[in-house]
Amino acid sequence: MEDWIPDNLSKAEGLAPSLCDRCLGRMFGKLGTGLTNDVRGNMIRSALSENGKNIPAPEMCGLCENVFDLMDRFAHAVADGVNSVHSDNFLVGSRVEPDIADKEKAMWEEHGLENAEAIKTELNREIGKLALPLINRPVEFKNPQVVACIDTRFADVTLDIAPIFIAGRYFKYSREIPQTIWPCRACKGKGCGRCGGTGKMYQTSVQEIIGNVALEMSGGEEHFLHGMGREDIDACMLGEGRPFVLEISKPRVRDIDLDELEKKANMSELAGYSRLRFVPRDAVQGYKTADPDKTYKARVKADGKVNKERVIEVALSFKNIHIDQRTPRRVEHRRADLVRKREIRWVEAEMIGDDVFDLTVNAESGTYIKEFVSGDEGRTAPSFSGALGTRCAVQTLDVIAINYQETTRD
Repeated sequence: MEDWIPDNLSKAEGLAPSLCDRCLGRMFGKLGTGLTNDVRGNMIRSALSENGKNIPAPEMCGLCENVFDLMDRFAHAVADGVNSVHSDNFLVGSRVEPDIADKEKAMWEEHGLENAEAIKTELNREIGKLALPLINRPVEFKNPQVVACIDTRFADVTLDIAPIFIAGRYFKYSREIPQTIWPCRACKGKGCGRCGGTGKMYQTSVQEIIGNVALEMSGGEEHFLHGMGREDIDACMLGEGRPFVLEISKPRVRDIDLDELEKKANMSELAGYSRLRFVPRDAVQGYKTADPDKTYKARVKADGKVNKERVIEVALSFKNIHIDQRTPRRVEHRRADLVRKREIRWVEAEMIGDDVFDLTVNAESGTYIKEFVSGDEGRTAPSFSGALGTRCAVQTLDVIAINYQETTRD
């Protein structure tokens, strides 16, 4: 007889008449080693018999209601669900009747059962054992790619499929599309006359061009784009592109061909994509919190003829200069009204005409370049316009470099 059994016979005697061997054994599931709960329960019942208490198992368990008789059915349902998607591993979860869970908890408290195992834990483990040879994929407890949750009331399986994350760099060639889906301001995405029923302010976006292709290839449900910052809609993203992570929810095919995805997405004339690769979930946070310096090229028009040497002189004067930027007028409806301190690292100028010139600006992340040039009615100081003594405005703006070095973990 196992050493732990004698000390627990008095508790077991009160439980044995209403419980099957599995449930009886589970009440002491953390005691003894190398035992399944049905074996543990049978050993307890035998020990009671040796002590003159012959208590056979009931035909209908008062706790689990003989749910364990359906294990094969559950295992096949789990296998059918998991085998319907592509994954490298899986895990089993379960839902039981709320009354069973409540009854089990009350039983623990009433009998002072400190070493019991929950019915869901046993179901998950035992169904997983039976399903494993039908699935031919390993079980993964820490980061499963798919969790098959069996509802034991109906033998229905719900799949919780982990997203896939694809990192890369994007280029935005159009000044008329946003980075991500922009819901219609009037209907908040529901669809109305203003947006032509699309629910969107713009017909497409950097996100949708690649995301829709990825959805088709993966059989996923939704896509989300996590960019390392964003440019204005009317700005182009050039140079080596902006780092981003594309998230695809509930993909039924995980290992999609990224070369094919890149090829299909790059058929668009509005945006381009490169360096696609799979990354772990935590890469998203790294991309969203990174704040690398950026380099911009702005075509600027002055309010009248300007002196070339003076423009170049002013540009060179902005070397590691700190500026104060109050939230710009153009975005104050969706940004907190704050004064942000930013640094202009350097500026170069090139004259194009008597009143037009190009500025190449390297600045700290989060700098509003249009407002640095114009001054935004005094909300940005110092500004290029203020230093030049002539009102200037940005006609076009391009992001030409994001100073970020990807790591192998990205």
